[in-house]
Amino acid sequence: MNVAVVPAKNEQGRIGKVLTLLQQTSVEKIVVVVNGSKDDTMQEIKALNMENVEILYFASELGIDVPRAIGAYQAYTGGATCVVFVDGDLVGNIRIQINELIYAVTTNMTDLAMTDCYPELDYSSKLAEQTLFFRTLLNLNLGFYDKIGVATPSHGPHAVSRKLLELIDFRDFAVPPVVLAFAVRQKLSVDVPTKLPQKQLGSKIRNYSHAKKIADTIIGDTIEAINYFSDKPRTRCYLNKEYQGYNPFRRFDILEKFLAVN
Repeated sequence: MNVAVVPAKNEQGRIGKVLTLLQQTSVEKIVVVVNGSKDDTMQEIKALNMENVEILYFASELGIDVPRAIGAYQAYTGGATCVVFVDGDLVGNIRIQINELIYAVTTNMTDLAMTDCYPELDYSSKLAEQTLFFRTLLNLNLGFYDKIGVATPSHGPHAVSRKLLELIDFRDFAVPPVVLAFAVRQKLSVDVPTKLPQKQLGSKIRNYSHAKKIADTIIGDTIEAINYFSDKPRTRCYLNKEYQGYNPFRRFDILEKFLAVN
């Protein structure tokens, strides 16, 4: 069964479009992880009356990427053979890409299929340039740069196999680059079967402060993944600078409780 995991926090006006789009793909079930929403996200989902949509509701904000981990575990326990991750604000036309990711996992036996969101390395800002430097650094360390470029599970839709789900610590889905490092370490099949430039994702336009924290989050995650791959302590420091971003707001405590009781 192909399951989509969709994190959603304050996605009123967008979440309906995302779920409608997913209904037009090879996705058979959708797990929406609604967390900390203060708007009508829940009502918008329910109004669609889609039989194949399961809602996991959390009153608290789970923090960035933690909803992915919760959704992945829910999909796994429900028998998913392929899980594709799609953020709740991606209103771009990504149907083809979703199908290509699922095809890579279900037919080509890929264990981690990612999207190339930078088919051309267009450094639109200093933050993008810095983030892509660290993504390059990770993929070089993994020995996979020639194959996957700067692709990462942190950016754009991506999909994983049942085989990966059976092996991984689900907490690592909350730090996406670690999933990539894990897959390479386990000698699983990793590929980038589809492309979608960043500007075509249709994600929300945020302010600089948010963009800076997101960049620091991804950079810290990437450093953590490099350390994990090298069997070193999973710190987020590089050249005496620590990159935290939104990492301190990740509710690993809620994730731990969810994994313990489900």
